[in-house]
Amino acid sequence: MRRLQVIFAAILCLIMFCPNCGAKSKQIMNSRGYVGTLPDLTKGNEVKENSENKKPSVIAIPSKEFNSEKELKPTPIEDPTFVNIILKPDKTSQYINDLVEFIPILEEINDIIEEDGNVQIFNAKVYYFNKNAEYFRDKYNGKTESYFTTYKKLMDLNTHAKSIALLRNEATKYNPYFAYENEGYIYSKNNINEQLNYLKSEIEETILILRDAK
Repeated sequence: MRRLQVIFAAILCLIMFCPNCGAKSKQIMNSRGYVGTLPDLTKGNEVKENSENKKPSVIAIPSKEFNSEKELKPTPIEDPTFVNIILKPDKTSQYINDLVEFIPILEEINDIIEEDGNVQIFNAKVYYFNKNAEYFRDKYNGKTESYFTTYKKLMDLNTHAKSIALLRNEATKYNPYFAYENEGYIYSKNNINEQLNYLKSEIEETILILRDAK
């Protein structure tokens, strides 16, 4: 009996001085299982999900202006590769372009001669040809082009065409005053037709030369 009293007193002391032990013993002995506070295991998952679903923020960096003079490189016009390949310059010189413009003018004069057109139309076409030839002469006179065959051919043809136009104009004025045909032979129809045929041959030859010029 004495021994049981000592054991009971020891247990009572443990309960008095260690209340937590009693609580734990109650938790363990509770028939309903563990009733203590468990750690929240969902917090870690929430943090993980938030870190996975969160999209990285985009930092807007202003782009440089496309038309900025500092950013655009100057065109390398001094580079022959760029000029010859990229720019692809027109291989036809200005002189050739000027020559080509005479072809339709000469063709019109040639057609008038073939059709035996009147003096006024013929002279008007020759006058237009003369003005273009004078501009052409002033543009290339004294330059390398002035030694070309095409240049000399145009100048000679212009001189001849003007002389025929003047002859036809004078014939219209003076023929009525010649009593005899021999007196005004230079203004006769036969002589004028002969001169026109010669001029026509010159025009056709010049047109061929101009078309072959390169």
